[in-house]
Amino acid sequence: MADALPPLREVINKYELRAKKSFGQNFLLDLNLTGRIARVAGDLSNAVVYEVGPGPGGLTRALLTEGAKRVVAVEMDRRCLPALADISNAFDGRLSVIEGDAMTIDEPAALAAAPGEDIHIASNLPYNVGTMLLIRWLTQETWPPFYKSLTLMFQREVAERIVAAPGSKAYGRLSVLAQWRGKAKIAFNVPAAAFTPPPKVTSAIIHYVPGAPLDPTVRLADLELVVERAFNQRRKMLRASLKGLPVPPEPLLEAAGIDPTARAETLSVADFVRLTKIYAEMKANSLRGA
Repeated sequence: MADALPPLREVINKYELRAKKSFGQNFLLDLNLTGRIARVAGDLSNAVVYEVGPGPGGLTRALLTEGAKRVVAVEMDRRCLPALADISNAFDGRLSVIEGDAMTIDEPAALAAAPGEDIHIASNLPYNVGTMLLIRWLTQETWPPFYKSLTLMFQREVAERIVAAPGSKAYGRLSVLAQWRGKAKIAFNVPAAAFTPPPKVTSAIIHYVPGAPLDPTVRLADLELVVERAFNQRRKMLRASLKGLPVPPEPLLEAAGIDPTARAETLSVADFVRLTKIYAEMKANSLRGA
C-alpha cells in the first residue's frame, strides 16, 4: 500500500536534495523496490527499526508502510531533515530522526526500546561507511547483540565477501566475522539504474540473523586477531602468516589439526574457531609458565 506522500523525485526537487559523494549518497527512488527491501526484514509490527543515512526517506517510508512500530533514523546531512520531518508527520510521529554521525551513536540508548520490543537494523548504507558499520555490528562484545536482524544494502562485491564460502576469492576476514555466530544471505541484487545517481557497481541486499557462536568459549578479540593475521598475507602459508602471534605457529596449527602449509582461504569458519580456542589456551599456558 502506497503512502500519501508525494513521489520521491518531487521531494528531492522541493528540498533541492542532490546526492553528495562526500556523504556516500545514492538515493533509491522506486518505492516498490524499497518496499521489497523492507519486507526482507520480516515482521516489524513490534519492532524499533534503526536506519542509517535515510536521505530523502525512500526506505524510511517503506519501513513505516510495511508496519514498523517505530523507526529511528540517523542522518548527518541536515538538508534531508525537512523531508524526513514530513514523513514523521505523515506517519503520526512513528519516525524519530537524530542528526549526527552513525559511527558515534550509542545505539541501544538512542533506540530506547521498551521491554518486549525487538530492534532491527535496516539501511541503504552510505557506501563510505557501510563496511565499518557492519563490522561494528558484527563485533558486539555482548552476544546475542542488541538487534534481532540486519537488512543492509552493500556493493555486490562486499555482499559476496560476507556470505563467501572457504576456497573462494571473496572468502576472508569479513566472511568469518559474519558466519561464526550468525547466518547471512544475499536476498537479491539491486541494479545500478535503480539509484540516483547510479553508482558504477551492482548492489545487493544482505539479511543477517545473529545466532549462537560455534564455540561460546572463544573470545571475540582472540578470533579477530587470528583471522586478521591469517588473511593479512593470504598468499602465504599459515605457518608464515601467523608468525605475528605470541605463540609459535607450527605447534599451534598442528595442535588444531591444520596443515601448516595450508592457506587462510582454505580453512572453514569452524577451523578458525578451533584454531582460536587452541591459540588462547597456548597463550594462557605460556603466560602461566613465564
